[in-house]
Amino acid sequence: MAKWPVLARHKQAAVWLQAWEDLGRARRTLDAYARGLAEYLALCEREEVDPLVAGRPHVRVFVRELTSRPHQRGPNVVSIESGAGLANATIQQRLVPIRLFYDFLMEKGLRESNPVGRGRYTPGRRGSGRRPGLVPRFSKLPWIPDEQQWQDLLGAARREPVRNRVMLALAYEAASPCSAAKLECRHPMSAATSPATEPAPPSPASSTTRKNR
Repeated sequence: MAKWPVLARHKQAAVWLQAWEDLGRARRTLDAYARGLAEYLALCEREEVDPLVAGRPHVRVFVRELTSRPHQRGPNVVSIESGAGLANATIQQRLVPIRLFYDFLMEKGLRESNPVGRGRYTPGRRGSGRRPGLVPRFSKLPWIPDEQQWQDLLGAARREPVRNRVMLALAYEAASPCSAAKLECRHPMSAATSPATEPAPPSPASSTTRKNR
């Protein structure tokens, strides 16, 4: 509380944070909650609005402030997924204590609605049926190399020791959807793990035919 004096100026915020502490939340969790709520309460004071009656427009102002903040390493550093100084996950984290704080006020009968809101899923609704939250949530997709990048990877693997080539082949095999027991597929990793070999000549027994008696 001493680190964020703005919390002491708002009685309900201090009561809410104390409730989480009484529930035995971890110190890092309490610090994250205190920081997020303190930054929002400081904005409410600058906007001269009581947080108990603040609405969704005030929360949007807070989100706009978060997305316009420069990165701590410099203004030229931006997050890839959010395009701002703060990462999308960080912005989501700052909104969590504000949402929980307004949930607390609703439980006490001091508010009728939560201005932060939540994303919702409506079955049978056209489209995806999902109603996004205040801030879109992004998830990082796995990197999938194109054909040229894959060939470059195999070319680099050929110059590696046998151990590294075997480890790369095992990693590819573990992630491959092909199953040797069900499908006959030639893995491209074979080019990196072993030299090209010609097919064995047919057995003499297979080339002869049984004479008619």
